[in-house]
Amino acid sequence: MDKVGVMVLNKALAAWGSEDFQNVFKQEVQALGTAALPLQAGMAHSSHVSGDAMTVMVLDVAETPSLLQVRTGIFYAGVIAGSCCADDPSPVCEQQEYCELRFDIDRVSAGTSVVLLT
Repeated sequence: MDKVGVMVLNKALAAWGSEDFQNVFKQEVQALGTAALPLQAGMAHSSHVSGDAMTVMVLDVAETPSLLQVRTGIFYAGVIAGSCCADDPSPVCEQQEYCELRFDIDRVSAGTSVVLLT
């Protein structure tokens, strides 16, 4: 399991326990952009993450005394890098990618670490 640095998800923590939690969580994670998440390591069909577009799906939420643990499925696009020659005839085609991440949100500080599960 690969971990990335700590980020802060204040809005998600504030929405915990409300009907809006999943929507708030998804919006806050999507606003981070693909570069903030370990998506490159989760690629199966391509070699580079393409752009910032992604869809976040909440699969499961668990709580411990100190953490909210949110298991997610992330859909995003990747590309296979070509030879980078000016006359390369192969078009850049995006491939659909999917990986699962767990967000561990500290219940006091909202500091969040992300773990790649697949």
